[in-house]
Amino acid sequence: MSGFSSEWLKLREPYDLAARNAKVLDAVVAAVRGQGSISVVDLACGTGATLRAIGARLPVRQNWRLVDNDLGLLAAAAALARPPNLAVTALAIDLVRDLELALDGPIDLITSSALLDLVSRDWLERLIVEAAARRLPIYAALCYDGSVVFDPIDSFDQEIVVAVNRHQRGDKGFGPALGPSAVNQAGAIANRIGYAFVEGMSDWSFGVTDQAIQREVLNGFANAASELGTLPARRVADWLAWRLERVVSGASSMKVGHTDFFAMPTPIR
Repeated sequence: MSGFSSEWLKLREPYDLAARNAKVLDAVVAAVRGQGSISVVDLACGTGATLRAIGARLPVRQNWRLVDNDLGLLAAAAALARPPNLAVTALAIDLVRDLELALDGPIDLITSSALLDLVSRDWLERLIVEAAARRLPIYAALCYDGSVVFDPIDSFDQEIVVAVNRHQRGDKGFGPALGPSAVNQAGAIANRIGYAFVEGMSDWSFGVTDQAIQREVLNGFANAASELGTLPARRVADWLAWRLERVVSGASSMKVGHTDFFAMPTPIR
């Protein structure tokens, strides 16, 4: 389940790519080094950004199962196939109801990007337990961690971020979302079931020339804060207008915190 437009996914993809944590990705590559081929299932694949981001680091022969519930996004993802070495199967699956179906069959690696902060703790535990039952590693990138740094600073910034983080914990289709606590929860579950766990920062960094994505993120923040109804609507609107003026004048930069992790079963003794 992606729930995002192709336009938004296209806009954010270069920033996602730049943000991916090198240490975490190196751990993924090291875990599959030496394999002649690899089978990957990517959950909530969108248009296939994870494949584009990491495919060149994996064994040459690859079989990707790209899972989403948006048929338009899946059509774009399916077009990434490049026979004979890159096979792609695009599957329309409701991950809330049919996660296990997405994981059926031969798989070497489970991946996701910008997903796990949107899911509930019950769903996350279900994913990790299902992975453990199959002895499968999980590479999850770009989990929002709740930290936002603005430059220049406004006195209302912190109240907006608090409201956004409360909104992030609302139901995004999987039950009450983990929001900024997703990686900590994943680490606790993984450690409990005997998985090794590597994590690292993957913050979005927007400079003064990155105006289009700043506008989208700021509008999203204001909408989320407004939907809660806990802040004065006029104050939120004024904050957004002031921030957008800084963007247009080339005087705004932002950092939005994200974390990547790689959870891998430890060897059986």
